Amino acid sequence: MSARHPSGPAAVAPHGWVQALGTVLAGLLAMGAVAALGLWAAGAADLPEGAFPRVVTATVVTAAGGAVDFSGHAGGLAGTRAGLTVMPLSVTLTGALVIGWAFLRPLRHRAVAGTAELAGWAGRIAALWLLALLALAFAARQTFEVSLGEGVLDDLGDLFGLSPRVGFTTDVPLTLLLGLLWLAGVLALALLVAPGAPLPGRLLRFQATVRPAAYAMVALLLACVAVGVVIGLVVAATRGHPARTFAVLLLGLPNVVWLAFTLGLGATWDGRVEGPFGLPMPRLLDEVLRTPDVSALNLRTLAEHDGRVWWLVAVDAVLLLTAAAVQAARSPARRPAWRHAVRLAVALALTVLTVCLVGRVSAYYGLSVLGIGDLGGALSGELFLRPRVWTASGLALLWGLVAGFLGALLVRWARRRHGRGRMTER
Repeated sequence: MSARHPSGPAAVAPHGWVQALGTVLAGLLAMGAVAALGLWAAGAADLPEGAFPRVVTATVVTAAGGAVDFSGHAGGLAGTRAGLTVMPLSVTLTGALVIGWAFLRPLRHRAVAGTAELAGWAGRIAALWLLALLALAFAARQTFEVSLGEGVLDDLGDLFGLSPRVGFTTDVPLTLLLGLLWLAGVLALALLVAPGAPLPGRLLRFQATVRPAAYAMVALLLACVAVGVVIGLVVAATRGHPARTFAVLLLGLPNVVWLAFTLGLGATWDGRVEGPFGLPMPRLLDEVLRTPDVSALNLRTLAEHDGRVWWLVAVDAVLLLTAAAVQAARSPARRPAWRHAVRLAVALALTVLTVCLVGRVSAYYGLSVLGIGDLGGALSGELFLRPRVWTASGLALLWGLVAGFLGALLVRWARRRHGRGRMTER
């Protein structure tokens, strides 16, 4: 009598609904913890009306690609407006790493996975993710009373009984759509990047062509974050204001370091800072952008304030050459150097394009009472930062071509030297 083993659709999969629930919860809890710590370091725990948990929830929603709308109300004699568009990329990166790891864990020790199996596993995670995101979207709602400060506006507010309020709500349909796209991108990138992740048989031919470049780009971005963590810890220990520094590390470190990476490539970002707003970035950037008109943020304008920014070019060169060597080392040995260059150029251009899309910042707030304030002055502010996307992508192509070619030659030389060393030993 032979033993029977379950097979086919009826087989018990090691990655069912319980594992999918664990993946979603692990990702959301990690994102919530990082967001809560970062907001606490930024002083958000002192927000009125017990708003801190809802602000944390809204931060997680925006980190997952969700959309938060702001609204204001101050009665018929006053006007308010507010808006915020920014992704807290420290929270985003944390969630992506945790969900990607949990998604791949049941698939480890596998060489090939069927398309239906991967689709079913991803579908279970997506279904639970949408339910969780729906709950978070409805929980991320809060209003705040805005102080009119001191002076004429405060007197007018007391006279007419004005109590301006500003609140935020979540655009639920858009949040679900963008959140689902974000999750799909995370899962697809996890399969694409992880060296041991199984692929369907029809996609195995792309394993040696796409995966090395994708792996190199993810390693490059994580290396930028690692450098930023080291610099941030040094700044926190030596220059004071540790709470402010940790708030940046826990909420927006990739926003800063990936911006710096594109600047080192020669990219230009347009921006402006006006009013009480301040960028959660080094003071140097605030100085360049706090002008009456829109300012160009690039190496030249930064160097006018601090010549040390030219070191960004050298740092980028080292990081890109290392990424190119990683790509070449993980590729077939006989691949021509020009092919390495082309693949790295395309991968780097797509990476920079993604950084430009997720790194945009826009925020504004204004209040007027009986026309006084005119949504301007001390009770208003605006900041925005947007890239010149196609220029940045074009520069990334050029950098990728050069670095990819040199990295391939470096790896080829190392392999030849290593081979000669083995022959000498024999």
